[in-house]
Amino acid sequence: MAGILQTIRYSLFLRLLAIFSVTVLLFFIIISVSLRTVTRNTAAIDAIPDFFTRNVESIIEDIGTPPNLSNAMRLAAELDWSINIRNPIMRWSSDGDNRLDLDDSTFVRTLSDDAEIRSSGSENMIVVRRDGYDFYLYQRSIEENAANFAVLYIGLALAGIVLFINYFMVNRLLDPVRMLRRGAERIRHGDLSYRVHNERHDELGALTDSINHMADSLQSMLEAKRQLLLAISHELRTPLTKAKLRLEFMPDSSEKQHLGEDIDEIDQLIGDLIEAERLNDEHTVLTAEPVMLAEFVESVVDQYFSYEGGVTLDLPEVDREFILDKLRIRLLLTNLLNNAIRHGRDKPLRVAVVLEQDSACLTVEDQGEGIGPEHIDQVCEPFYRADSSRQRNTGGFGLGLYLCRLIAQAHGGSLAIQSELGEGTRISVQLMQHPPQATKG
Repeated sequence: MAGILQTIRYSLFLRLLAIFSVTVLLFFIIISVSLRTVTRNTAAIDAIPDFFTRNVESIIEDIGTPPNLSNAMRLAAELDWSINIRNPIMRWSSDGDNRLDLDDSTFVRTLSDDAEIRSSGSENMIVVRRDGYDFYLYQRSIEENAANFAVLYIGLALAGIVLFINYFMVNRLLDPVRMLRRGAERIRHGDLSYRVHNERHDELGALTDSINHMADSLQSMLEAKRQLLLAISHELRTPLTKAKLRLEFMPDSSEKQHLGEDIDEIDQLIGDLIEAERLNDEHTVLTAEPVMLAEFVESVVDQYFSYEGGVTLDLPEVDREFILDKLRIRLLLTNLLNNAIRHGRDKPLRVAVVLEQDSACLTVEDQGEGIGPEHIDQVCEPFYRADSSRQRNTGGFGLGLYLCRLIAQAHGGSLAIQSELGEGTRISVQLMQHPPQATKG
């Protein structure tokens, strides 16, 4: 017995099977008892007990002819029956019960010379005709019908209680499934440090352990990838520095110019990769300092007023101090502005700063070709470009928006993109006034 209970404890399937089996059994018992009780009560109404058929003569004699209505009322109360007495000049009933149609009854069988059983609907009655009086005797059904309804209501109530208990048990049994779903969602959104709490020892417990082990493996693999990428990026800096030094000793030519541009491009790519991996570290700490936000944004945008399409800058009337990593916020703004200029088709750009209660919204808006809706959710991924055939000098490396998103998140904020093809793109960056990871440098 202990072995069976242990097996059920560690098996979700067997526990569900046990719950539903008990539920079916309880429903069967409730329905059977209810139907048996209702059938028994109904049968008590349909059939006339032998006591009355055998003693009908003594009952009529006690009432008498002419009838003694006091005796008739006493007998009706003692026998729990309805007694109706009729003749051409009177109609009397012991309790005013006129539920049966006495005039439209049909003959069933004869009891004696002046007594017979008749039927009205599905119920029988005893009819005695003596000395000009008609005596109708039949069972009261009000109490029995009330009992039938009570049985049915009690049965339904018990069935509802069983269903509620069943729901409660199954709902509690499946609580870990909801925990697993929340954990899987957090892991899917990149929170690989999250682990699902587990105290179970059944199939769901094993599944929880598997998901936690999977998160461990993913975290280890990504950390190994990050360390490898950082190591390779740092190692590439040495030959690049040597190449730049040798380039300085080459005679001036168009070939030297193109070669210098290629080396600078590779250097920029390595710098972006290193910065992206630093920002992607969960232990990233910003080198932050107090900055008047609107004034700082204006200083960065000033460098772009030579843009042929024109730049409009909307700043709040009252500036406010924010704790920011100036170098990284500058990188964010320059990336956004360079993207807007690259895709703005020489049309006007708009930069706006809106101060909120404990945050600010930076907006860079162009009127260029826009981004297709199928690319909106992916353009912030590393090395993703909406047009795979785009040349690098027009499409960049695919790291700009990725870096902007990481910088915004490192400052406790977020980056949102709104765009329509042919209409332009609007990128909004939400920045917290006091980033959670900032330390004043």
